[in-house]
Amino acid sequence: MKGKVKMVDYKVTVSTGCRDDAGTSSRVHIKLKGTDGESERIWLEGDSSFIPGAVSSFTVSCPVSIGELYWIELDKQPPETQDDCWFPVKVVVKSPEGVTYKFPIFRSITTTDVQSFREENGLRYELYSGTFDRLWELFDPDWREKYYLWHLDGEGMPHCMKAETTSSLPSEVQFSWTKKWEFYSNVIAGLIELKLKGLADSKENWTDLDDIRGILNTKNHLSDYVRLRWKEDAFFGYQFLNGVNPMLIQRCSALPNNFPVTDEMVFPRGPYTLVEEMKKGNIFLCDYKLLDGLTPNIIDGKQQYMAAPLVLLHKTSDDELMPLAIQLKQTPAGDNPIFLPTDSEYDWLMAKVFVRSADFNLHQINFHLLRTHLLAEVFTVSLMRNVKRKHLLHKLLIPHTRYTLHINVLARTNLISENGAFSQFVASGGEALKTILKRSLSSLTYSSLCIPEDITERGLEAVPNFYYRDDGLKLWGIIQRFVQGMLSFHYKSDADVERDEHLQDWISEIFEYGFHSRSSTGIPQRFNTVAELVKFVTMVIFTCSGQHSAVNTGQYDYGGWMPNTPTTMQLPPPTRKGKTSEETLLQTLPNKGQTANAMSTLWLLSNSISDTAHLVHYPDADFDETTHCELIRAYQGDLQALSARICLRNLLLKVPYTYMDPAKVENSVAI
Repeated sequence: MKGKVKMVDYKVTVSTGCRDDAGTSSRVHIKLKGTDGESERIWLEGDSSFIPGAVSSFTVSCPVSIGELYWIELDKQPPETQDDCWFPVKVVVKSPEGVTYKFPIFRSITTTDVQSFREENGLRYELYSGTFDRLWELFDPDWREKYYLWHLDGEGMPHCMKAETTSSLPSEVQFSWTKKWEFYSNVIAGLIELKLKGLADSKENWTDLDDIRGILNTKNHLSDYVRLRWKEDAFFGYQFLNGVNPMLIQRCSALPNNFPVTDEMVFPRGPYTLVEEMKKGNIFLCDYKLLDGLTPNIIDGKQQYMAAPLVLLHKTSDDELMPLAIQLKQTPAGDNPIFLPTDSEYDWLMAKVFVRSADFNLHQINFHLLRTHLLAEVFTVSLMRNVKRKHLLHKLLIPHTRYTLHINVLARTNLISENGAFSQFVASGGEALKTILKRSLSSLTYSSLCIPEDITERGLEAVPNFYYRDDGLKLWGIIQRFVQGMLSFHYKSDADVERDEHLQDWISEIFEYGFHSRSSTGIPQRFNTVAELVKFVTMVIFTCSGQHSAVNTGQYDYGGWMPNTPTTMQLPPPTRKGKTSEETLLQTLPNKGQTANAMSTLWLLSNSISDTAHLVHYPDADFDETTHCELIRAYQGDLQALSARICLRNLLLKVPYTYMDPAKVENSVAI
């Protein structure tokens, strides 16, 4: 009787991505190819072997050693009634000789076709049996540039991804199935709510402020807080620090020439003077000059209006930020009065409401759309075009850029397009939007994207009760330490950075296509040192996550009560005092249909990501070095600790604050 043939075993470890749609219920098969032969195609059998985040081990047996491994083949065969998309991260094979071979995958496998993957340090063999896309990846170094194309959507804007619809995007950057379900469920819920209230198509004006309360989501306690306090000067000032637009306020050391405020206007009975208070750092300015001279939108055949205000604020001895004066146009003139808290109730309230409307428009287009969405898209497209999936930078940034391209295509088609939502209920819709974007990009600087420098440049280091600053600086520090640890481990010297062509191509395209090659922005044109690289990558992660959360998540909290955040104004800014009443205010505010549609959109914007973002995922399977994994765990621990401290503090606050949750710094760029 012949003895049993002795087999040699190859230990195979398969890592599946952590994203919610990464797993598969299909039967996965593998074949190993080596210099001395190949294995049989075998089924990698095991319960729950390929669920999201799984790292599963198998044995592939061969009669004899097949030599040095250089290829593997993978295919999946779904159940008869179901097909799915599998996103494996990598396959690691340990040979019977004790040699470890690594096969980076980092891609979706959507069909039943056999797909071939090369060992990361192996030779290129002419024989290849993979799909056409994989053939491009292996033999055409520019294949990604054929998938990810730059497109200029308008003069003076950042370039974007060339994609007419979300379905034309590469599958790896589209919404997962669960994300699609969540997103469109939110849309449907908002539409149903509007239709039930019968307001979406109404062109009637409001006749009583209390009537607006009827469409306010009563479950949102912050919006109800805003409804009760929106008229108060202290709350008006507070929102410049901790509302959804903490990006405009700056310390004022000298009054602008076009804002002729006097002591007699703002301190008629003392005990202060403007000069003294400016020297003490107690006077602040918000200037909406980027909105000056625009022609606002026409909605339903009716001209809309928008101011370009200047607002002067004073930090009191009680550490409250109180408005001192408001001028609604940039050019001082007889028909452009300076409104004061001592004016009549509705003169002063109308001036503040025009400021809040201007703030919505500038915040939405400059600080939300441009500085988070569009810049994140530039970072992402350049990353996908220039940086290989196994590169540390790609693995470091991809959790923060996921969904960016998909959500921005939706925004361009549904929100800011010619017939999009902005054209239907926002004063800055249409041509004004393009002008604001162009002006905003031309005035944007690298330092303004880096919160430590931005806070210093605006003179806000010592302002009390400025939670955006406090939380943002701590979050920036945590991200920077993490990025420093990861990158300095990989790049041992500045020369290593200079020699990395992928890094240099990435930043070069960002400079060219995102910032139109303007050196005045301060954006690097190339990286010369590790420190420069660390700073820029920190900014990218902060912009795509914490910064977006800060300027997006609270939109419904502060705007759910429409008079606090009107998206448009139906009458022009007042040119004389003493002519405004409650009736005039109601005629000026958005009508019922504009209000309902705006509130529905703000609700969708605020909820489309906040409930689904979660602790950033850097699975160990993506990284080979123990040091990397230790840095990741320390990073996640720091984020959780900061989040807990912020939550505890917020419970003690007597005023609302929608903050950037450090525990949710995975990509939060969503509309």
